[in-house]
Amino acid sequence: MASKRKPKPTTAVEPAPVMNIITALDDPDLFGRFFPGDSWSGWHTVLKAAFALPMDDSETAFFQSVAGNRLAPEQVVRELWLIAGRRAGKDSIASAVAAFAAATFNQQNKLRPGERAVVMCLAVDRDQARVILNYIRSYFTDIPLLAGMLTRETAVGFELNNGIDIAILTNNFRSVRGRAVLLAVFDELAYWRDESSSAPDEELYKAIVPALASIPGSMIIGISSPYRKSGLLYKKYKKHFGQNDDVLVIQAPTRTLNPLISQDLIDRELADDPAGADAEWMANFRNDIGGWLDISLIDAAVDYGITVRPPVSSFHKYTAAADPSGGSGKDSFTAAISHNEKGMAVLDCLIEIKPPFNPIEAVDQVAAMLRAYELKEITGDAYAASWVVSAFASCGITYRHSERNRSEIYRDAMPLFTSGRARILDIQKLISQFGSLERKTSSMGRDKIDHGPNGHDDLCNSAALSMVLATTDSKRSVLFFA
Repeated sequence: MASKRKPKPTTAVEPAPVMNIITALDDPDLFGRFFPGDSWSGWHTVLKAAFALPMDDSETAFFQSVAGNRLAPEQVVRELWLIAGRRAGKDSIASAVAAFAAATFNQQNKLRPGERAVVMCLAVDRDQARVILNYIRSYFTDIPLLAGMLTRETAVGFELNNGIDIAILTNNFRSVRGRAVLLAVFDELAYWRDESSSAPDEELYKAIVPALASIPGSMIIGISSPYRKSGLLYKKYKKHFGQNDDVLVIQAPTRTLNPLISQDLIDRELADDPAGADAEWMANFRNDIGGWLDISLIDAAVDYGITVRPPVSSFHKYTAAADPSGGSGKDSFTAAISHNEKGMAVLDCLIEIKPPFNPIEAVDQVAAMLRAYELKEITGDAYAASWVVSAFASCGITYRHSERNRSEIYRDAMPLFTSGRARILDIQKLISQFGSLERKTSSMGRDKIDHGPNGHDDLCNSAALSMVLATTDSKRSVLFFA
């Protein structure tokens, strides 16, 4: 009778640990050497919450202190909005998440044959977007485990061997369509400006959301220090901060997330500029800055489809205004013509000469426009007064200095829009510049109106001045009512 063999004892095999963003940040062979020490613990907690990873009691308390006392998400969030002070580490963390998402992406059953997904780094301009791009690239060049994935550098980024492209784009909603997006980083979106759109942040967000739909686990990460109480970042804050949903909004001062920043530095900044430093370092939206006008009032003044009104000098009395420029910087030379039509300020013509240009030739071009409307004078600011006056004089045009400064021009133009007495041309750049104007209340209680950071007001400055002059010139009023 055959003897029964005793089965060999089996050794239990421990399952391999599952890699997640936190283990990747801790792993010295991955991102660990880029995020050493306890100073990153606050960010670890934020990411644990965003990716629905377990937290202990102290981490839960910290999370609630920066998330409006909401509950920790039960699943990975679809949007993560990081409102934090300067030098808090926003770019570093966002780039690490982007690199981790790109490196661990498995394209099986997620992309069509030949399709590549993209991790987008979006900012106000390419230089700003390149900051995060360079951080991400460093992970794929400096970490041996990831270095073999980088296959090709491109004009806007680089490609990985798993079907992922890393690319920088500006905040233009037209540039993001048609791609499958794994992750999109909106960098410093509180300061986005785009003269082709009145609301570039919101337009781009609307264009990005459908691009995320085809890839499970795709995400938007918005990072910025706060600015004024408007735009996409503020809307996300108002709607989702402290709410128990799948959009996570974090708001934290600089030192809460980066205790290595000197408190003395922040105290000095707060003493020098309380309102500005409160936004930059304490991550609070500014109360002293608001929009010049609601965009709906500006849109209501646009005569869509009309970009110029031909001269009818026998019927209208025209006024002209200019915002001169020397031609070598970033500012355009602009000029505008308006008329008063039964108390309505009507913008007839607007010309923009973009740099670089010869300033004398620019004056000749503006003078030709004035002659078409039978005008022999134009009003503008005192920029480079001597050459502007003499250049126009050589063309037979009198250049007058405006009695109003920039802020007063916009202040006096405001009632034209709020009362429905403004008609402007269908020029998107003009509409965008009007929409980007900001009203800032000074410590003296007087409002200052000007373009915001990264903005321009060349077109709307000359347009507003010509419209104000058309409706306030006493001589023209007498002629009209006679």
